Amino acid sequence: MFDKLGDISKMIEGMAQNNEKFQAELESRVFNVKSAGGIIEVVMNGKGEVIDININDSLLSDKMSLQILLIGVLNDAFKMVELNRQSSAMGIFGDLSKFGVK
Repeated sequence: MFDKLGDISKMIEGMAQNNEKFQAELESRVFNVKSAGGIIEVVMNGKGEVIDININDSLLSDKMSLQILLIGVLNDAFKMVELNRQSSAMGIFGDLSKFGVK
């Protein structure tokens, strides 16, 4: 019984360490998402924070188009970050079979 508790304790410690590593990796990743042939570019880190936005001067006089394109590129960037987060989490927690978890 105590062996199983020790295994569970080790598993929890390992998961905590993996979570810290996971968070550090997310912070270091950078995603560039472009819209409409590069007229708008959003740069976002793995935590979903916008780092930079570049807008081509040709859009500055067309507020409606700018808003539509900006919404689209931001949504795409957030989706990319979320997919990356999910796939990274699966990598971290994917090998739980050694603890009898499938």
